[in-house]
Amino acid sequence: MPANLVGFHQLNRFSTALAGGKAANLGELCKIKDLEVPPGFCITTKAYQDCVGRSAAVQALVGELRQADPDNRSEVAAIAKALRSAIEEVSLSQEVEEELAAFVQRYPARAYAVRSSATAEDLPSASFAGQQESYLNISGLEKLKQYICKCWASLFTDRAISYRAQNGIDHAQVMLAVVIQEMVLPEAAGIMFTADPMTGNRKITSIDAGFGLGEALVSGVVSADNFRVTGDEIIEHHISDKKLAIFAKDTGGIQLQKLGVQQSLSAALTDPQVLELAALGQRIQAHFGSPQDIEWCLSKGTFYIVQSRPITTLFPIPETDDTENHVYVSVGHQQMMTDAMKPLGLSFFMLMSGGHMRQAGNRLFVDVSRQLASPAARDVLINALGQSDPLLRDALQHLVSRNYIALVPDEADKIPRVLSSAGTRKMFNDEDTTLIKQVVKEREAEIATLNREIAEKSGAAVFESIRQDMARLKTFLFDAGKLGIIMSAIDAAVWLNKHIQEWLGEKNVADTLSLSVSGNITSEMGLELMEVADVIRPWPEVVAYLQQTNDPHFLDQLGGYPGGAAAVAAIRAFLEKFGMRCSGEIDITRTRWSENPLTLVPLLLSNIRNFEAGAGKQKFEQNRQLALNKEKEILSRLEQLPEGAEKAAETRQMISLVRNFSGYREYPKYWWVNHFFAYKQALLKEAHNLAAMGLVNAADDVFFLRFDEFETAVQTGAVDQQLIETRKASYTLHQKLSPPRVMTSDGEIITGAYKREDLPENALPGLAVSAGTVEGRARVIFSMEEAAIEVGDILVTPYTDPSWTPLFVAVKGLVTEVGGLMTHGAVVAREYGLPAVVGVQQATKLIRDGQRIRLNGTDGYIELL
Repeated sequence: MPANLVGFHQLNRFSTALAGGKAANLGELCKIKDLEVPPGFCITTKAYQDCVGRSAAVQALVGELRQADPDNRSEVAAIAKALRSAIEEVSLSQEVEEELAAFVQRYPARAYAVRSSATAEDLPSASFAGQQESYLNISGLEKLKQYICKCWASLFTDRAISYRAQNGIDHAQVMLAVVIQEMVLPEAAGIMFTADPMTGNRKITSIDAGFGLGEALVSGVVSADNFRVTGDEIIEHHISDKKLAIFAKDTGGIQLQKLGVQQSLSAALTDPQVLELAALGQRIQAHFGSPQDIEWCLSKGTFYIVQSRPITTLFPIPETDDTENHVYVSVGHQQMMTDAMKPLGLSFFMLMSGGHMRQAGNRLFVDVSRQLASPAARDVLINALGQSDPLLRDALQHLVSRNYIALVPDEADKIPRVLSSAGTRKMFNDEDTTLIKQVVKEREAEIATLNREIAEKSGAAVFESIRQDMARLKTFLFDAGKLGIIMSAIDAAVWLNKHIQEWLGEKNVADTLSLSVSGNITSEMGLELMEVADVIRPWPEVVAYLQQTNDPHFLDQLGGYPGGAAAVAAIRAFLEKFGMRCSGEIDITRTRWSENPLTLVPLLLSNIRNFEAGAGKQKFEQNRQLALNKEKEILSRLEQLPEGAEKAAETRQMISLVRNFSGYREYPKYWWVNHFFAYKQALLKEAHNLAAMGLVNAADDVFFLRFDEFETAVQTGAVDQQLIETRKASYTLHQKLSPPRVMTSDGEIITGAYKREDLPENALPGLAVSAGTVEGRARVIFSMEEAAIEVGDILVTPYTDPSWTPLFVAVKGLVTEVGGLMTHGAVVAREYGLPAVVGVQQATKLIRDGQRIRLNGTDGYIELL
């Protein structure tokens, strides 16, 4: 039976359920040889359950808290206050009191630190640092009993409740242990991170130090000295003006004291002490096997470690089998999908992309180290990536300036061709438009054949069929000739922007000339959804039903309303063509529109509310006329210039390439997701079979297996459910992390910056991808289901992929945190005539929902009004 009290030596890192995270880690620290940890013991969760869990008043209030709306802050705060009062009035059981008295005799001290240790604290997935209370310099048995109850009560501080709600942790499932630890009276104390908490660099130890107790630093009362250490070298130090410090009082408790001028400007640690502490940090990190956030104090020349917890905010590093420097570039930033992907989705993308991909944090990265090491490839790589993403260019140039990857002349022949379509590039002409029609016809026939044939297969044959089809799909998608169609349009647009600005002084003219181009499957999707809204609009009962339904199977009910049959037919026809799409569609595990048509309802209602019948076709035709009129104007003006006839003729050819070939840019991904949807439907049949046999808990558990593991499970009937649960936990953790554009094998995140001096004061810089300047209300949206868009709004979101296109018809501007000149959102924004700025760092944090902003899509910045 679990004990009410245990000494630290009885605990280890796996004792969280009994002792909470803080005490469990203290027990583990005690196992490190020659590491000084102030002695002490733990009041376990069993004692908490016996004394608090049996209180009817407390449990009733916990029940109220679980039922309360977490967004109703006043209600939650009132319940929390009552809970804390009820817990502080709880009496310790006689058994706990007797054991406490015995442990105080076993661990005698002048005074103790009484610290909370929650079961959901100091975990690899969430630190909960500072969420519960600690009390310092507590003396006497009666005071200890009082502060044990105060620690228990702090499980329900407002901040702890809010943090648990954000992390999806049930209030009723969390318990609190209490650490009773000998109070050290230090000359200096602070915090040490064994990896740089700002950049993620695993080779840098960062130490914050101040005089007196570390509470002064933790509470923000004083600015700390900071030392940064690499190996046995202090590479940076900053000595702050520490005017205040916190010390223990002789009568108990702590007090804030003013320091003398000389001491306040002195370093809290000497250089040898800094290096000694950093070495201790590396030993602790090696023991725990991950970077640590460590609390330390210095007393009479000896360092004491009073806590260590994992640093939960670091983005994982891709694994490598060597010790050389590597540079990784985010695939998600190129694909406009930076969310975490499940293992099956990751493995499918890697099968499509080849062996140069690396995984970390449930995201994909490309190792570009060899390109950076090659004199021939370095500039090509940086310029190719930087053309569409200036932040990426700046990050890579920063690493080059530091010589992080040294040049190796003989690397050129070993470089894998990734991230670029470089190779044989053919410039197409007007006569080649028939090629696009032929390619479209062939792909549609191939997809129809795939859907028919794969539906007839089962078992191992499904996986073999997918492998064979993926090989054919890869050959098509990366065919230099087909890529040449896309590059011809891109090159023509670049040529137009450069030469028309040079000849006529007009910027970004290609944005207008590419309005309403023909054959863009993605922009057609947005306009066709407007036509579905036209079918629904005349039927008020259908509209009313859609406004209130939350049933994913709403189409089964919709036909019963007047006009419902026509609405169902229109929606199903749209899904037949576009139902394989969804947000984050490069992840095969994502729920497609056909699987949950409810996703489309907010978009349909927005179109019904914001537009008249026929608005889609009218919008397309208006934009087409704008483009044609701009073409006539440009050609007319050019003809008036010296050598005007030649300039006009060449410009006419480039305009033709833009208008005839730009639309093809969206087809390859459309075909890609069509194939993926066919694969997914076949694989889900196998997943349901595994679930029916009890081999997995649910069919979608297979999303946490790689493709080869899934295949093996089907062939052998054996599944490692524990592996699935472990990967679920990792996925949940990694969902909270933001992937970097560029990171190194040291874990350092290189963000890059815009080198701009031409911006208005306080403007947010970005990349101009679709010309025009607009003002409006910012709608900060993270998922399409939140899309309560009104005409005149400016959409602000982390990223957009093709599935977001239906929103573009209703907004007047677009702002994203990631993206490039030729990503899907940029291409469609230009075709719709939607001013857009992408790559605006932290846009969804710096721009408030509902705030008025001015978007300049010509020069690439956002003004907050």
